[in-house]
Amino acid sequence: MSSATNGSSKSAATHKIKFTKLFINGEFVDSVSGNTFEAINPATEQVLATVAEGREEDVDLAVKAAREAFDNGPWPRLSGEARRKVLLKFADLIEENADEFASLEVMNGGKLFGPVKNFEVPIASETFRYFAGAADKVRGATLKMSKNIQAYTLREPIGVVGHITAWNSPAYMFATKVAPALAAGCTMVIKPAEHTPLTVLIFAHLSKLAGVPDGVINVVNGFGKTAGAAVSSHMDIDAVTFTGSTEVGRLVMQAAAMSNLKPVYLGLSGKSPFIVFDDADIHKAVELATIGNLTNKGEMCVAGSRIFVQEGIHNVFVEKLTAMVKGWPKGDLFDLATRHGPQNNKKQYEKVLSYIEHGKKEGATLVTGGKPFGDKGYYIEPTLFTNVTDDMTIAKNEIFGPVISVLKFKTVKEVIKRANATKYGLVSGVMTKNIDIANTVSRSIRAGAVWINCYLAVDRDAPHGGYKMSGFGREQGLEALEHYLQVKTVATPIYDSPWL
Repeated sequence: MSSATNGSSKSAATHKIKFTKLFINGEFVDSVSGNTFEAINPATEQVLATVAEGREEDVDLAVKAAREAFDNGPWPRLSGEARRKVLLKFADLIEENADEFASLEVMNGGKLFGPVKNFEVPIASETFRYFAGAADKVRGATLKMSKNIQAYTLREPIGVVGHITAWNSPAYMFATKVAPALAAGCTMVIKPAEHTPLTVLIFAHLSKLAGVPDGVINVVNGFGKTAGAAVSSHMDIDAVTFTGSTEVGRLVMQAAAMSNLKPVYLGLSGKSPFIVFDDADIHKAVELATIGNLTNKGEMCVAGSRIFVQEGIHNVFVEKLTAMVKGWPKGDLFDLATRHGPQNNKKQYEKVLSYIEHGKKEGATLVTGGKPFGDKGYYIEPTLFTNVTDDMTIAKNEIFGPVISVLKFKTVKEVIKRANATKYGLVSGVMTKNIDIANTVSRSIRAGAVWINCYLAVDRDAPHGGYKMSGFGREQGLEALEHYLQVKTVATPIYDSPWL
């Protein structure tokens, strides 16, 4: 048995799961049907907890609670200052419970304790503080219209929001969706990913301790085809956000269009280019390429999994990248030195292995990795392919696993064209010391972010979202707040004014 499995198994056995029910109108409750489903530890393949399974009738109850809280409750009517104080308290509670969040995400998601505690949980708490600062700064504008008419705009909360989250970063995702919605004065129903429901339930518990009124935050665990579909199509939900695959995002849009034409904001798949020019700092480029692909076992929509390397340094780059990928530390998920864990769930594990087989069959060169390891758990070796061409499956599709493809290029013009030859457009990386090349490429790449001589440059003040089939709308930054606000124009006549 691998040390990674031993460490996770031991920790899981000693950690008590506190919350496994639905959270509706401020209370943890069973589902109407009484149905449950199992949360699995991906490091051991053992059942971690049995969780209440919500369906359409449970979504109805959650929406009813959120609707009442919005239409008649205090939250949308509080001053921005009052909402700010609650969000700041929420942020403090997140920090105080960092160990519990990190432990849950290790056991329920196969993540690493150190990065969750030291990176993802602090981002979550700081995101609440960031939007707390925005809660009392929602303002409109004064307009001078035609003669004898004065107008102003009001910015009002959009209403009841449905949040459907993905399984790869539950704490981060909760904060990026919920904090701006709360700051705007919205109420909400959250459908966490069925593979990782436990983190969101801890947030629900903390929301009550922070002073969020009953009905403002509701959580319905369940599956996409039932609970997720009910959220997307519900006539009393005013807007929906979804993070996940492009295929499911399309279904969410269809359901919203066929119901009440609610606005939809989508964070979807990516197949991002990471471009390394001949003049780049090769050691830094190799480090960032590895981190940008193997962090969180490759389960990142922002993975720079198409690494374009200019021909002058290609061979040296591949040699150094191979050494780093081979040495990527495995071990106990609670050990701060460990960098690699299991895939989140069995379906994803099998999907990643199938992509590796596609790569081999289509003629790419498997340099290292490509196999499962350990006698338990969904572990796959960090995998590197070279001699990859643009038409190969592993170069076109999002894999969402620890699989890296290296492609060779000659010129700036060529690599821009090839980098953009994808249906996705989430992020991109550019490694060069030449400011002219950096400016040219950053203006030419069709993606929501261009990271020059850095990678994974995610911050609460930096809007994040995609072009093309990577979705639309932005999370983080003040741009995120706009999704949860309506603009209303109020016009009044003015008579006998000497200034007209």
